[in-house]
Amino acid sequence: MSYSERFVEEAPTREAVDALPGPVVLEFGAGWCGHCQAAQPLVQAAFAGYPQVRHLRIEDGPGRRLGRSFGVKLWPTLVFLRDGAEVARLVRPTAVAAIDAALARIA
Repeated sequence: MSYSERFVEEAPTREAVDALPGPVVLEFGAGWCGHCQAAQPLVQAAFAGYPQVRHLRIEDGPGRRLGRSFGVKLWPTLVFLRDGAEVARLVRPTAVAAIDAALARIA
């Protein structure tokens, strides 16, 4: 499983995320968010080279516990995990190279 086009409304628990094996990217945002929409071509392009990395797009907002547990304040926020541990984070990425570099750190 690699790049995901849709936001998941039912987020996994923090415990489930912490237990995910291997490389995973959590992308917090919302489908209506202009910053999230602008970043999607960049995220998709970067993921093209990393089909082994799991990508979870999590719909975030008030009362959403998973985003709060990661301290998400701006969208999109990409959290790069390796075996449940955060390795890198990007907030409102504007370049494929930045996303690619963070993916390389967990792949």
